[in-house]
Amino acid sequence: MQVDPTYITNLVSSLDQTQANEQQLSSELSSGVSITSLSQNPVGAGENVLLLNQIQQDDSFTQSASLVTDQLQVADSALGSVVSELTQAISLATSANNGTMSSSDVQSVGNQIAGILDEVQSLANTSYQGQYIFAGGQVSTAPFSTSTGASPDVTSYNGDEDVNYLELPNGQQIQLNVPGDQIFLGAGENSVFGALNALVADYSGGTVNTQQAASDTEALSTALNYVSQQRVTIDNSINQLSAASTATTNEQTQLTTAQTDLMQADLPTISTQLSQNETQQTALEDVIAQLESTSNSLFSKMQ
Repeated sequence: MQVDPTYITNLVSSLDQTQANEQQLSSELSSGVSITSLSQNPVGAGENVLLLNQIQQDDSFTQSASLVTDQLQVADSALGSVVSELTQAISLATSANNGTMSSSDVQSVGNQIAGILDEVQSLANTSYQGQYIFAGGQVSTAPFSTSTGASPDVTSYNGDEDVNYLELPNGQQIQLNVPGDQIFLGAGENSVFGALNALVADYSGGTVNTQQAASDTEALSTALNYVSQQRVTIDNSINQLSAASTATTNEQTQLTTAQTDLMQADLPTISTQLSQNETQQTALEDVIAQLESTSNSLFSKMQ
C-alpha cells in the first residue's frame, strides 16, 4: 500500500519548521537576545524601537542639561562676585560720605571704586566656552564697554535682548540666560554701571558733594538689590534643571530596564526548548529515514 503523499509532505514541513526553530533558538541562546528580527515578533520589535527612541531622547536631554547647567553655574558665580564687589563699593562710599576723610583719602576711595567698576565690567563680560553669557544672543561680542568721553563715564551694552530656553521632556521651558542690560543697566536707579560711574566721578576731585554722593550710594544699593533679584532667576533655572535631570535620569533607568527585559532572552527556558526541538527533529529524521529505507521513493512507503 502506498503511503498518503500528504503524510510525507507534512513530515518534511515539520522537519523544516523544526530546523528553523533550532536556528532561532540557537541564535537567541548565543546572543542572549530574544528578538532578532521584525518578522519574529513585530509587536515586541516595535515596542523596542519606541523604548530606544525615548531612551535616546532622555539621553540627549541630560547631556544638554549638563552643558547649560554648567553655563548657568558660571553665570551664578559671576553674579555672586558682582554682589560682593558692589557690597564693597557701598562700604567704601559710605565711609567717604561721612565728611571726615582727607582729599587724598577721598581720591583713594574713588580709585578703589574705579577698580571695582573695572572688575564688575569684567564679570559682566564673563564668557563660557567662548561665548559671552550676558550678551543675549550676541554671544561672540563682549557685551559691555565703557566710554571716558564724558563725566561721569558711560558704560554701554553691545548685546541684545534675546532669551534662550531649554524645553524639558514634559514640554516645560526653562530660562537659560538673562540679558546683560537687564542685570547691569536696569532702568533708573537699577543701573549698576550708572551708579558706579557716578561714584567714581563724585570722588575723583578729592572733595565730596555729600548730598550727591549719598544719592549715588543709595542708587548703588538699589542696583545691588536688583542684581540679586536677577540672580534668583538664574538660581531657579539651576534648581529646575537639576530636578528635571534627576527625573529624566530615573525615567531613563526605568526605560532601559524595560528594554532589557523585553529583549533579554530567558536562557533556561530557551535551553529547554532547544533540547525539546532537537529531540523532535531527531524523531522526524528517524521516521523519514525509515521511509527511505523501505521504498525507492522518498515520498512513498509500501507495506
